[in-house]
Amino acid sequence: MNAAAHAEPPGIVLTGCTVVDGRVLDGVGPLPGAAVWVRGERIAAVGPAAEVLAAAEAAGEFRRVDLAGAYVTPGLVNMHTHLSLSLPGQGGDAVKGMGAHELALYMADGARRTLLCGVTTVRCVAEKDHADFALRRAITSGRVTGPRIFTAGRALVCTGGHGHEGTDTLECDGVDGFRRGVRSQVRAGADLIKVMISGGIAGEHEAIHTRQLFGDELAAVIETAHAWGRKVTAHAGPAPVIAEAVGLGLDCVEHGYQLTPEVAALMAERGTALVPTLLVTRCKEFFDELGVPEWMQRRSLGAGPRHLESYAMALAAGVEVLLGSDMPPFWGFEGTNASVRELEHMSGAGLGPARALYAGTLGPIRWLGAEADLGSVEPGKFADLIAMDGDPLADTSAFRGVRWVMAGGRIVRDDRAGMEAA
Repeated sequence: MNAAAHAEPPGIVLTGCTVVDGRVLDGVGPLPGAAVWVRGERIAAVGPAAEVLAAAEAAGEFRRVDLAGAYVTPGLVNMHTHLSLSLPGQGGDAVKGMGAHELALYMADGARRTLLCGVTTVRCVAEKDHADFALRRAITSGRVTGPRIFTAGRALVCTGGHGHEGTDTLECDGVDGFRRGVRSQVRAGADLIKVMISGGIAGEHEAIHTRQLFGDELAAVIETAHAWGRKVTAHAGPAPVIAEAVGLGLDCVEHGYQLTPEVAALMAERGTALVPTLLVTRCKEFFDELGVPEWMQRRSLGAGPRHLESYAMALAAGVEVLLGSDMPPFWGFEGTNASVRELEHMSGAGLGPARALYAGTLGPIRWLGAEADLGSVEPGKFADLIAMDGDPLADTSAFRGVRWVMAGGRIVRDDRAGMEAA
């Protein structure tokens, strides 16, 4: 949460902790017996407890918080978030039927729950009615509790394309139409552009492999977005469509249900990231809860084995993979929340705990271009931190035990102190 008015003066020193972050892949190991000094919204110092405490004491008054042996990491970053998600079925229909005011409150509640579960930054990749921009302003100003938001605004689709039924997409056609679509989202304040270039699991009259943009349209999206300094991510399933997009300069693939080794190698060569969203093809419990129709459940769950094979191909090729749940980040699922469950799937399917920590924290922040402020536990960066009792380098499931959350220097969750939890 980026709100200076909510930071806790005159400073906080976190002790009794081991600090670890995604820089472990760069050779920066865990720091046991550590302390983290937070002043205002940002980290002032990190190091051995005695040294940090001495520096804080020399600077004046501060409050000490003993984390009782916890592991401290940066907050998680969920790169595939829809706070206004409305899948086919009764649950989705209820969201679609909300008026503007009810939708805003619904999304604000989701943002609060997202932050409390330890996700301190999200990348929204299609939200209804541009309500995400209002929500971001409210969080930034301190009126609403929630994660930092990077957003694509409305996703761009062809007429009748994937997701065209909702107000979270914008129908475009032709080169000029897609150029205008990109510019309209930039005008609204988009940090990136999302485009649907193939069918998916939630479109009744399409298949996962259905091509939905022609080459000149796709080139127009990428060229225009890059001219405005915005990266492009694409909802995409089939290998031939992904290969064409990557060749044109696509920055990120969402899902990638049907990759081939050749296309994965091309992605790795060009630096195109993958947000695999493994949950979406293995979440029957979630679908049942929302009343998702049988046709969609069959398509989704049936795609699961091939989806996992694609993910393995991406890992083997060295593609950068990043955490993204597609399900609401905070959603209770299989004994934890959707963000952690997705990270567990990624880790267990070949990524491993250390790379999973990176994929859930520093990797996404680097893709977002926000590394100067976020993504690691270093002096000068925003104090967006979480604490848990287990070691996330030993087992990714340690994130199930998040019990303390700080956002922008403000403690928003502390289970031991009885503060609210997600």
